[in-house]
Amino acid sequence: MKPSLRAALPWAVIVIAACIAALLRYQFIEPQHMQHACEGATRPWWCGTRELVVQGFLSYGYGYAAIVVALVALCWRSVAMATLAACIGVLALQLYCYEGGALALLIGVLRLVRLQYDREQGGSPITA
Repeated sequence: MKPSLRAALPWAVIVIAACIAALLRYQFIEPQHMQHACEGATRPWWCGTRELVVQGFLSYGYGYAAIVVALVALCWRSVAMATLAACIGVLALQLYCYEGGALALLIGVLRLVRLQYDREQGGSPITA
């Protein structure tokens, strides 16, 4: 794989995760007709999934998950973990868990930049 493609791939994954999270929020959670469809006696098959997603942000589960993954990304020098932290942070931001999502997105992105910079320089960072 080309080095430029390898460097751009995590950023593309973060953008795709942001688009999916926005679609989830604006097409599946927020529309009133989706809520009303799940209130009736004859509920569609997807109402259980919608309820789980709603319970996830009402209990702040996405925020907690984002913070945990961000802390793991700080301890584990991995591009995949930094990308995962940023992706879950974006998801948490879109699904009403602002504080944890913003922190995880910031940590994930900064960690990803640092790892890519270190890889480009050909070594690990100098520690004092």
